[in-house]
Amino acid sequence: MSHLERAAEFEAAPRRQLGFPHIFVVLFTFICVAAAMTYLIDAGSYERVLSEQGKTVVVPGSYAAIDGQPATLLTPFIAVFEGMKEGSSIIFFIFISGGAFGVLKATGVLQKLVASISRSLSGHDIILIPLLMLLFAIGGATFGLAEETIAFIIILAPMMRMLGYNSMVAAAVPLVGAGAGFSAAFMNPFTVGVAQDIAQLPMFSGMGLRVVYWLVFVGVSIAFVTYYAARVKSTPVSGVAGGQDVLDESPLSHSDRLILSAFAGSILLIAYGVIRHGWYIGEMSGVFLLMSIMVGAFARMSPNEIAEQFVNGLKDIAMGALVVGFAFGILIVLKNGSILDTILYHLEQLIGGMPPVFTAVGMFLVQMLLNCLVPSGSGQAALTMPLMVPLADLVGVTRQTAVLAFQLGDGITNIITPTSGYFMAGLSVAGVSWSKWIKWILPLFLIQLMLAAGMVTLAYYISWS
Repeated sequence: MSHLERAAEFEAAPRRQLGFPHIFVVLFTFICVAAAMTYLIDAGSYERVLSEQGKTVVVPGSYAAIDGQPATLLTPFIAVFEGMKEGSSIIFFIFISGGAFGVLKATGVLQKLVASISRSLSGHDIILIPLLMLLFAIGGATFGLAEETIAFIIILAPMMRMLGYNSMVAAAVPLVGAGAGFSAAFMNPFTVGVAQDIAQLPMFSGMGLRVVYWLVFVGVSIAFVTYYAARVKSTPVSGVAGGQDVLDESPLSHSDRLILSAFAGSILLIAYGVIRHGWYIGEMSGVFLLMSIMVGAFARMSPNEIAEQFVNGLKDIAMGALVVGFAFGILIVLKNGSILDTILYHLEQLIGGMPPVFTAVGMFLVQMLLNCLVPSGSGQAALTMPLMVPLADLVGVTRQTAVLAFQLGDGITNIITPTSGYFMAGLSVAGVSWSKWIKWILPLFLIQLMLAAGMVTLAYYISWS
């Protein structure tokens, strides 16, 4: 073969295009980076004691260097397994809820429901976006709605496509809605409640200003998503929308109404249990499993058919569930390397020497950074508030402002950081890549960042207590 023939063959050969890595590749890379950090950051630890309220909190001024255990070559690989163990409750919740919605989806009632909604709204179904987001925001503000959003994404993804929206909208409605409500919550027991308890403030005090902040924060977030959804709906041929599924225009039958009653009743039962009895993933999983059996029975499925559709739902959700284990693996490496406290210590030293107003905003930024390493509201409060409260007293920042800095910093990164297991699982379930999500949400994140910094600054200047 001549050189010219080889050149022509090379030119004719299809060229591989570089795409964004698979989510498992991204998360495993973060695990490896975390392992490398155990060699670059000295190990250290704060002393921890049991508070009068029964919470394990750190002791201010007790940081000391310790003999660490840097990661080994096997650490990143073991971390995936350990992460699966750590996040097992969320993983199995995703599997069970995914299986349950697999049974619901197989009945075909969703297509009929969406068609009925579309007809009743006469083409004005865009109103569903702010209404649903408002409900999610209320959940985030009152009972800390977070992991539960995964179940709603499972059901919203096909419904939104039927209405002419895309997967980004399906993911954004629950994630951004609940996230905004969670960030600026006025009575979330897992963030505001725990932080105020540690700061020795009356439970849910400062409610008036918190409600105003919540309205602003949630309003801006709803406007951002609704504007995007309207653009997607109006330009489906541009490639923005993910394709509109065919709707079943036939009317709802008696069995369809029974199926929808079982679904709605399950959601209401879960909401009641979470608010009144402190239910969590175990109880919610049980309700979803019961729902799948009731839905199958109302649809006249045999036990074997119910089981088969449940397994189909598991298949659809498998990757989203396993993403949680990879995300938790990052945290396992940082925790086992004993470098989290060291990072916190240096950040505390950094903001301690600033002017008071900058210290207040610095607290917010520190909490935002730490949330990427400790994506648990109550866990982060127990870790940071015992240090931030005396620092706030020392520089003249009110404790209420310190709590605000914590909750805003803890909240707004929940739907961008890859260490947030439920968030990454939600994106995977919706079929949205992390890279596309970050590019899409970046303007809103920057707006929220400026809003939060302004809110903390205002709280400082009015000496909010």
